[in-house]
Formats: sequence, C-alpha cells, structure tokens
Amino acid sequence: MHEFQVSILSWFAAGFLGGLHCLGMCGGFAAALGLNAAGGRRTLLLLSANLGRLSVYTLIGVLFGGLSGAVAWLPQALVLQTALYLLSLALIILLGLYLSGVSPVLTRLEALGGPLWRRLQPWFVRMVPLKGVPSAFAAGALWGWLPCGLVYSAATGALASGSAWRGGATMLAFGLGTLPNLLAMGIAAGRLDHWRRDARVRWVAGMLLCGYGVIELARYFAIHGLSLGR
Repeated sequence: MHEFQVSILSWFAAGFLGGLHCLGMCGGFAAALGLNAAGGRRTLLLLSANLGRLSVYTLIGVLFGGLSGAVAWLPQALVLQTALYLLSLALIILLGLYLSGVSPVLTRLEALGGPLWRRLQPWFVRMVPLKGVPSAFAAGALWGWLPCGLVYSAATGALASGSAWRGGATMLAFGLGTLPNLLAMGIAAGRLDHWRRDARVRWVAGMLLCGYGVIELARYFAIHGLSLGR
C-alpha cells in the first residue's frame, strides 16, 4: 500500500482511538446539540453539525498542507516535513499522557486556541437549540474551532503532508475517525454523559493514544531508519 494511504488510515485510526478523548473534550457539545435537537430530526441535525465540523477540519488541512507545499522548494523542506510528522506523533503521545493523568504538558498547547474560542463560543451558544440544517451546519463549523490537542496533532500532520489536497485528506480522515463516537454521544445524549466524566475512561483513552503514537513512531523508524529524510 502507498505510504500516503497508510498515513491516511493512520490518522483515521487516531481520530477513532481518540474517541474517548472526544467524549471528554467535545462530548458536552455533542450532548447539548443532541438534547436540544427537535424530535425525529435529531439525527439529521447532528449529521449537519458534524459536517460543519469536518468542513472546518478539512479547510485547516488544506491551508496547512498548502503552506507546506509552498515551501517545498526550500533545500531542507523534506527534513522539515518529516520532523513535523514526527512531532505530530509526539503530540499524540503527550495527549495520551495528559488524558491518563500522567502529564499536564499538553494543556499549554490547547490554551493557545483559547482566545479565538472565547470570541466564537457566544455565537455557538446562540445557535442552540438547533432550528434547522443551515444553523446546525454553522454551529458545527464553530465547534470545529474548539481548542483540542488531538486536532492540533492532526493539523501538524497536515502541515507535514506537502500539499493542499494531502493536508485536506489528512484532516478529513482524522475527522471521520472521530465521527462515530461523537454521533453516538449526540444521539444518546445524557445516557452516555457519565462515560465522559469517568476517570477510568479517560485513562483508557490516554493509553490507547499513547500506544497508537508509539506504534506509529516504531513503524516509521522501521521503514526509514533513524534519518529524518524520507
């Protein structure tokens, strides 16, 4: 299988394995949207909101990947892209340690998005309860800017991708991986809320993410050796 295809599958897996983290970080938003969505339209509105979220992730990936492609002519571009890819895996390991309660280092990274989110959050609140598909999509697009270490890790992977379309594909694959857990949280709403508050669940999420990051690092070095060139 082509290496980029493997990378795409890896980021999908990261999103899926990070689902327990998503329940902790984004579960409150998913539950709020689910609880406030009207009756039988709940699933449609939740899908629309998540489509808005995935659209923002893809846009971030396109922008970051495009930036990476724009500097591809630099003499050390390949080394830089490889270093960014390894950094994204290191961030996933740090996120796992953070979730499991071992290290709070990643909270500093998530704090970087705080100022932007404080400006956007009031707009998100005004859109709840969801009144229709357009407002659900818009609420989801705002939700996509919620500060999240897992999203930042995937964005770093997009920055290492080398082109706009690869960056977009990276973030889309990651977003699709997060989708099952957040849809379940939105549909089940309060019935699953206790899961995201359970410290044991967060520990499991942390260990899964740490394991994923370590395996991907080992796979990379097994293929490429210890050099930073691809």
